Amino acid sequence: MHRRTVHTVHPSPLGDLLLTACAGPGGHAVSSLSLPGGPGTPALRQEDRDDRPFTEAHRQLEGYFAGRRTRFDLPLSAPGSAFRQRVWQALDEIPYGTTTTYGELAARLGVPRSEIRAVGRALGANPHLLLRPCHRVIGADGSMRGYAGGVENKVWLLTHEGALQPALL
Repeated sequence: MHRRTVHTVHPSPLGDLLLTACAGPGGHAVSSLSLPGGPGTPALRQEDRDDRPFTEAHRQLEGYFAGRRTRFDLPLSAPGSAFRQRVWQALDEIPYGTTTTYGELAARLGVPRSEIRAVGRALGANPHLLLRPCHRVIGADGSMRGYAGGVENKVWLLTHEGALQPALL
């Protein structure tokens, strides 16, 4: 049985966010959130644009960018190995306004230090940019490591959440 993927665009301070969803037994589940043209952005057809399944996602994203929401509560679906699913679920436990390091996240998951890069690869494959907050994971030295949405957007998000101080110009 073919499941139709639908999509919409949500305007944000980062630029347009592209959301995709697939219909399932309980309704639609968000299968990705990305910046159009960014890594991992799915190929979509204009005729599959449908804003209706995304009403709640739009509401929650508006609340987040307005500073009224600190967590997302949306049905999510994405294919991935059991390891990737574990890493992605662990992202949900990183509180708003805080950061953690790749090493701390790996330790929390029981991943040996020698396998920290596997955690980084799983984060890089996270299809739910922002909804699963991989932007809250930083280098052990406090550096802003890679982010599928771009390091400048990672800095913006962490500043928006209060985890970083705004830069003085």
